[in-house]
Amino acid sequence: MSQPGDYTVGWICAIRVEYVAAQVFLDEEHEGPASVSQHDNNSYTLGRIGKHNVVIATLPFGEYGTTSAATVARDMIHSFPNIRVGLMVGIGGGAPSESHDIRLGDIIPPTALLTALVGLQCRYERYGHKLEEAVDDVLEKNKKLKRRYKRPNTNNDRLYRSEVVHPQTNEGCAAVCDPSGLVLRSERDEDEDNPAIHYGLIASANQLMKNALHRDSLAAEKDVLCFEMEAAGLMNHFPCLVIRGICDYSDSHKNKEWQGYAAMIAAAYAKDLLYQVPLHTVQAEKKLSDVLSGKLNILLLY
Repeated sequence: MSQPGDYTVGWICAIRVEYVAAQVFLDEEHEGPASVSQHDNNSYTLGRIGKHNVVIATLPFGEYGTTSAATVARDMIHSFPNIRVGLMVGIGGGAPSESHDIRLGDIIPPTALLTALVGLQCRYERYGHKLEEAVDDVLEKNKKLKRRYKRPNTNNDRLYRSEVVHPQTNEGCAAVCDPSGLVLRSERDEDEDNPAIHYGLIASANQLMKNALHRDSLAAEKDVLCFEMEAAGLMNHFPCLVIRGICDYSDSHKNKEWQGYAAMIAAAYAKDLLYQVPLHTVQAEKKLSDVLSGKLNILLLY
């Protein structure tokens, strides 16, 4: 059985598709922990990415939002006391604007904290990224996941004008939404990264953003790029870097078609980031348990 003290990177997911994506990007999977804290009800997956031992946990089935995320994070730190780096990786709703050409399947992490993030930005700018290829590779090794986690056809990436509201029906947009309400966007050029990676503000709340007009207002006022539901709950329990794959446009036209791929591409980016972080850098960081108990000033990235 694995020893909890050997794990220095904590990775939290909110839903099952995010948890599956995190698991398949491990370089190797370890046995379960030898023991956990007495009242810890989390289910863990342990493994290695590069030189880092990683512990992954997800929120209980059917539970979402800030409170559940805080509980999972608190228990993880109690059971794995040497965690020094926290990641919150999964899906979110994009906030496209004239300033930010955000599309489904893109990735949005907040800026800085880890020097590795800057190094990764520079590497991608010089050579491009191989995230799409990384997702294809893991799906080739896990063929049963292809149906749910492969990249959907770009024809299914529909952005409607903000004033166009999806009718009160369970039918999809293709059946009930007038195509004249779509925002016309040209395909990305061959020399552009696709999926693209955006760095900026991720807004967090305890409910889904499903109002395009409200989305646009916050995007204009605060330069928000993405909306999600869990990161705010981690403020006092698990200071972390938040990485989100875009699965919808934070409007009434929500569907789950892009969730699997968005979760995969976010996990692929998180793995690339961990490969950029030297082992000694992580070991030199303060334990999150010490940071929290010492009540130090924490920069929340969301």
